[in-house]
Amino acid sequence: MDEWQDHPTFIEALAPLSSESHVVKFIITDRLNPCASRLPCIEKVTIYTHALGPISKEAIKSYFEIYLATVPWVDGRKASQTDIEKLTELSGGLPVWASIVVALLSYRFSESPPHEILAEIVGSRRQVVGPDGLGELYGKALNRLFPSSDAQSPQTRKYFRRYIGTTLVLQEAISLPDFSTLAGIPPHLTSSIQFILSALQTRSPPPGSEKMIHPAALLFHLSFLDYVQSTTAEISFATSRFDSHSAMGLTCLKQIGSLPPSSLHHSLTLRAIQRYAVKYWLYHVSNGTPRSNDQWSQTEHCSTLQTISARTQQQWGVLFCKSLMPAEDAPRSENGGEEGSMVSTLRKLAQWLDESGGDQWAFQVACLEVAVRIDDGDAQVWSELGWCYRARGDSRMGGFQMYEEAVMAFRHALELRPESHPDHAESLENVAEALWLCYQQNGNRDNLSEAISCSRMALTLNPTPHPNRHRHLNTLANSISELYLHNGSLGTLTEVISLRRGALALCPAPHPDYSISLNNLANALKELHEYNGNVDALNEAISLHRAALALRPSLNQYRSWSLNNLAYALQSLHECNKEIDVLYEAISLHCEALALRPAPNPYRSASLNNLASALLSLHKHNGDIDALNKAISLHHEALLFLPAPHTGRSRALDNLADALLYQFEQNGVLEVLDEAISHRRELLALRPPGHRYRTRGVNSLVVLLKKRYEATGDDRDSGEIEDLKAELAAFEDSDSG
Repeated sequence: MDEWQDHPTFIEALAPLSSESHVVKFIITDRLNPCASRLPCIEKVTIYTHALGPISKEAIKSYFEIYLATVPWVDGRKASQTDIEKLTELSGGLPVWASIVVALLSYRFSESPPHEILAEIVGSRRQVVGPDGLGELYGKALNRLFPSSDAQSPQTRKYFRRYIGTTLVLQEAISLPDFSTLAGIPPHLTSSIQFILSALQTRSPPPGSEKMIHPAALLFHLSFLDYVQSTTAEISFATSRFDSHSAMGLTCLKQIGSLPPSSLHHSLTLRAIQRYAVKYWLYHVSNGTPRSNDQWSQTEHCSTLQTISARTQQQWGVLFCKSLMPAEDAPRSENGGEEGSMVSTLRKLAQWLDESGGDQWAFQVACLEVAVRIDDGDAQVWSELGWCYRARGDSRMGGFQMYEEAVMAFRHALELRPESHPDHAESLENVAEALWLCYQQNGNRDNLSEAISCSRMALTLNPTPHPNRHRHLNTLANSISELYLHNGSLGTLTEVISLRRGALALCPAPHPDYSISLNNLANALKELHEYNGNVDALNEAISLHRAALALRPSLNQYRSWSLNNLAYALQSLHECNKEIDVLYEAISLHCEALALRPAPNPYRSASLNNLASALLSLHKHNGDIDALNKAISLHHEALLFLPAPHTGRSRALDNLADALLYQFEQNGVLEVLDEAISHRRELLALRPPGHRYRTRGVNSLVVLLKKRYEATGDDRDSGEIEDLKAELAAFEDSDSG
């Protein structure tokens, strides 16, 4: 799926078919886990994932037996059964390796006969291990297809790099003459390289477009494209995506400069190469030039853009809009010829793309990326670029990388807005929120510390009754809540509660953030109950959560949060009063919340953990074995959504290990205890010495190891127990000191 340019549209089309009542199902292969892909609408699709292992030796062997028979062997010298056995062994179960071998042997215009190529491949001593193992085969293949013995080898390989680099960044199929112009390759060499590389294609061109040049991803396996961009590729074949974008961007810019004059209000017939340039020059330039204005001003792209008249720039803007959405009215880009007019045009286009709907993010961000290159002193443009990246991250299409880009852009805007600037506090807030989002993705404490610092400064600059003060209070409280999870300080938690109360007071009903503020304060009060057992704080939290839930009907996007939080608070109340009806209400609410968070909703793991925890409480209350087994199943599923270094993984490991211990005490199965110990060990690795929960984790592991030692008498467990006790003793000594 990750090799198909239109796969996001396909996923959106699947959403209406995801009901269990439908009988149509799809099997999709992908190099990535689709549950972590963050594609639009993927949370509405029912997904079951299965790891795809190597192809069996029998299947690979059958493939070679069938397709080697089709190779045009010379003088009857064909593959023997021994050759087939060796090829099968070397393939490592990787079908693309087998496919490339057959393609190389079948290439009719190689200087070497097939049996010589086969002998060289069979002579390899290394089995292919994963996609990286294909590099050796690709290197040998390219050396055969573009031999160094050729007197024109350096020139030919130079054009190969230019060809493959251009197809790497090419956005849509174009004719061979137009491609030759864009790539700067003589047409006859373009045709020749295209023909030679057909030996390495794993796909055929779309029907009816065989004479076109296509983006490389449509014809070649991604492992080949990774190889030609890798540091392991032979230098004469290695290419750079950045350099390729740069070359394409410059050529496209020159095409824009050559647009024929025309009235802005009349249609203009463009050649195919001009249409491509109009639509994509921004994309190529933004991906192939340095962002710094000092470096940008030294590029040929900058000087070329400066030669394009203001009228031609305006004409391009109209054509650009029509190329993306022919039926829409283009925004007015006339600006009276004022200085910096291109930046103004690009900002208007970015805003139009944002408001027009559809997935035009790549073009929107390209507009703003080029705008900050032209004028890196415009804080507003940097801020708009930051919001563009942040929106991409929030839409789950880019994740951590998008938030990092947002931080970078917001920091630029902040640097351009000194403390005396009226928008200085807003820029501080933007940086703080983006850093907090980064922390949510990577757990980097430096991100968290900087977010807190920026939020405190923003809060100082906007005292009551500033309209943004409640936003600053919430952002600071969010970050300090994360800090509390690390230091466990009552003072830190007290500050969080104070900030939450302040935010709630500034946005009473019917303020749109009222329900959010109710929820946030309730969560903080729940934490206080967990810290010191304050039942009054817990009852206030439950009351606030019920009020928030009442404001969030079935279609409200935050309903699952309120359901989850109220259920969690009720579960804690059950631990205080042991009333079974309270626990049953908590389980019911958790089930409803989980139903609203189908995979791969990023918060599904939290609902899985919470429902499992409630079911484990039910097991503790009345010994319900089915509840225990269901809890373990849910904890296992939650762990799949939380790969290291996700900040929620440690809690999931802790909960699963606890549940497995209860199961072992029920059935006495050693494998259950072994799994619990494995999870406890991983948990300790995530909580190194100095972590606030390290001691608790060590104690829990000691309990499990003692149980296994009692069952097996294994001296290795005894030795590990003594080591862990020594660590606890050392900690107690240092603590008392």
